[in-house]
Amino acid sequence: MQNKNQLIVSEGYPFIILFGFITLVFALLGWVILTLLFLFLTLFSSYFFRNPERVIPTGEDLLIAPADGKIIFVGEVQESRYFKEQVTKISIFMSVFNVHVNRVPCDGKVVAMYYNKGGFVNASYDKASESNEQSGILLETGSGTQILFVQIAGLIARRIVTYPVIGDLLQRGARYGLIRFGSRVDIYLPKNANVTVTLGERTVAGETILGTLS
Repeated sequence: MQNKNQLIVSEGYPFIILFGFITLVFALLGWVILTLLFLFLTLFSSYFFRNPERVIPTGEDLLIAPADGKIIFVGEVQESRYFKEQVTKISIFMSVFNVHVNRVPCDGKVVAMYYNKGGFVNASYDKASESNEQSGILLETGSGTQILFVQIAGLIARRIVTYPVIGDLLQRGARYGLIRFGSRVDIYLPKNANVTVTLGERTVAGETILGTLS
């Protein structure tokens, strides 16, 4: 799991160091425009890969948002990979300005995982749930309830990072991965879950309560 004391996630340092080095080279050469351009990229990379602390809500069976962003879908869908029935789906879209560190929605054990190497259509489109690069975790709670949460790459995202492996015990609010440069996270819940968020609502990963498991 990601070190909670890091102000910037480790995956961001290669970008920051590279852009910072190029900035220094262009500055020494006196190339002002390119220096300013790569200085901006250095600062933006530091901003994008920020890793803030969050205050995790406490309470039995709470579901919290796995991502910062905007809820672009809440409703029933057919989930064919694991549940093979109608379930409740919540989709959260992350722009490049959101924190991209993802957090675990609830306590549980990783019982299955999958990864699909797909395309890169705009993550706000419904078809991104099927066609884009994605990484999913099936989590089982202590009561036996299962939920599925899926990281989906966006239009310019080029790598999904997922830390857990099958068998890991995850805690609500723990950092479990990130997606680079614009993306979304889908959460699939049993239909009897009590969802309290609405379409268009803004979420904060690790803090916003999505609802409760029945």
